[in-house]
Amino acid sequence: MAHSSSPEVFIQGITSSGKTFRPSDWAERLAGVMSSFRPGGVQPGSHLRYSPWCIPKVINGVKCVVVYPALRDYEPMAWDFVMNFARDNDLQVAEACLLPDGLLEAKP
Repeated sequence: MAHSSSPEVFIQGITSSGKTFRPSDWAERLAGVMSSFRPGGVQPGSHLRYSPWCIPKVINGVKCVVVYPALRDYEPMAWDFVMNFARDNDLQVAEACLLPDGLLEAKP
């Protein structure tokens, strides 16, 4: 599925047959479940922020969860949970590098 040598893994809210995955807040729910997995471990208020290793995003109009391989290094079972979620729900998974906002915008 995904290899740890890739900077990020994108779980896309589209099934292998091209259908939009439901419910519409699946990415926020998955990232919320993973909120306690973070550098330094659980801290007061951790449940109020997403983990920096598992972040919901909308990319080109598609809901995604961006998962960083650091999650695998920190807690392999959490990594397996996220990857199994994608597999069990037949979601498309891609390895790529997330570019900072505006990096590809044309400069005048």
